[in-house]
Formats: sequence, C-alpha cells, structure tokens
Amino acid sequence: MAPEARHSPTDNLDDDDYPAYTMGRAAELIGTTPAFLRALGEARLITPLRSEGGHRRYSRYQLRIAARARELVDQGTPIEAACRIIILEDQLEEAQRLNEELRRRRTERDGTEGPEAPPED
Repeated sequence: MAPEARHSPTDNLDDDDYPAYTMGRAAELIGTTPAFLRALGEARLITPLRSEGGHRRYSRYQLRIAARARELVDQGTPIEAACRIIILEDQLEEAQRLNEELRRRRTERDGTEGPEAPPED
C-alpha cells in the first residue's frame, strides 16, 4: 500500500482557490469596501466561503474577479451589468481555451494546422 500524501499548511500558499482573505483585508487589497464585496455576493458573481465562525473568506481568484468588477463600476457600469460582462468574459475565455485544445488535438491526430486552402485557379 502506498503511503498517503501529507498535506502541509504551506500547500495553500500557491492555491488560487484557497479562501485566505477576510472581507476587510479583501476589500483593502482591491481598494473597495466590504459593502461592495457583499453586493457582488448578492449578485452571485462571487460566493465567498465561510470560516467556522461564519465570516466571509475570499480567495485570490475571487479577488481578481472582484477587482475586475470594481474597474467596470469605476468606469460607470452598473454593478449588475458589470457582473454580466465578467460572466460573459469568463465564458468566452473558456470557449477559446476549449477551441484551442480541440485544434491542438486535431493537429496531433491529422498532422494539419487547419482547413486545407482552396485550390488556386
């Protein structure tokens, strides 16, 4: 039987999804208020995890999303629209990533880079 891998507390230092930041610290890091972070939660853009005491905790990934929302709101975009824009940006990024992966697989399988060029007249 293989020994179980040990989990070290320092493993979380590189984990973008680890909820390391309290609401106050998260707001301070991105230059906003706790109320703004709560509004993003109410809009369901980010869902903070909760500590054992029930306090909101944010990950670095969530802070990047919140910072993007803050940029849009600072430019005059309503918060609901900013949240929708961020969701659409994320969906587009994922679709582009999947498209690139499919192209890579096709290239590996067929040995071609893309559709063949039409014959010249």
